Amino acid sequence: MASTIALARTDAEIAACYPVMAQLRPHIAADAFVPRVRRQMGQGYELAVLSADGRPAAVAGFRVLEFLFSGMTLYVDDLVTDSTNRSKGYGKDLLSWLKQEAVGRGCVSLQLDSGVQRYDAHRFYLTQRMRISSHHFALDLPDK
Repeated sequence: MASTIALARTDAEIAACYPVMAQLRPHIAADAFVPRVRRQMGQGYELAVLSADGRPAAVAGFRVLEFLFSGMTLYVDDLVTDSTNRSKGYGKDLLSWLKQEAVGRGCVSLQLDSGVQRYDAHRFYLTQRMRISSHHFALDLPDK
């Protein structure tokens, strides 16, 4: 099955990614998705989509940042394969594309965080030669 990977740039291309992204980010309402992605794009966020048979099968949100601890880094905010398309190699293909994109943009590191409950994702990342390099801590702040 042939697949292609491209950046989602138009509102229609971004909106087409929502059904897949919602599997990872169910707290984002469909009508809020495109405006939120557009706001994040103003902060360097990009949305890559792997399409199979003309439909999004996997998506990845990412940005290039420079950190003191890692230098130029392609940071993956979101990486998800549609549940009906798992085990077809799409996640591996999209992660490979992200690695090539990172190198092409002068990055020396590709990084992501993954929720502690996402065991299948962790197994996938480890098989892709990624390593667990740190613990991520979070603090929810009160609303203003």
